[in-house]
Amino acid sequence: MPEASVAARGLGRAVIFLGPPGAGKGTQARQIAETYGVPHLSTGDMFREHVGRGTALGLRAKPIMERGELVPDDLVLSMIEDRISRPDCNEGFILDGFPRTLPQAGALDEILRRRFETEPLVVHFVVDQNQLMRRLTGRRTCKIGGEIYNVYDHPPKVPGRCDRDGGELVQRPDDREDVITERLTAYERQTRPLVDYYRSRGVLKDVNGMASPEAVTKSVLELLGQK
Repeated sequence: MPEASVAARGLGRAVIFLGPPGAGKGTQARQIAETYGVPHLSTGDMFREHVGRGTALGLRAKPIMERGELVPDDLVLSMIEDRISRPDCNEGFILDGFPRTLPQAGALDEILRRRFETEPLVVHFVVDQNQLMRRLTGRRTCKIGGEIYNVYDHPPKVPGRCDRDGGELVQRPDDREDVITERLTAYERQTRPLVDYYRSRGVLKDVNGMASPEAVTKSVLELLGQK
């Protein structure tokens, strides 16, 4: 399908990207959203927008975020409902990293029913845990431009330096092995049940997240092209 025609018609529904940390959800969400000409939504971006604008929701969220606590579900869902009510979401959108729990999924279902006649499509990125550890522990981020490398699979030309601007490459605190182990454990406990929830409703499709980024993008586009 030509890219122009894809972008012209949008998605016509909500698409949820589900998978563990390091599965490539964010990278794929940006690529697919650009191809279809729809917004790529993440709760982190929504929080930052509301806090930056000083909205009522942002004022409620700011002190909670500054304490490092989880933002309550009702506040997150209010931000999501506000965001998807905007005109740029009329032809669908990609939601990355939410929901994370069954209660969140149930509440999101109600919001989406009010917005779309079509059921959401849930794309589940399947990646082996050993591969996840390799991806996350090897990840390095440029302090200047934010470019991302991987010391195992996508190393810079000069160790420790960004190819683009020479900035120092650093490992994020949450990419240390002990922290990653905790993140993956939390995912299995809280978010993994969502796979069964959405699969039982017939809206979940598995994608091999261990393939190359280009191959994963192709698989997702094929899923989205199905009726």
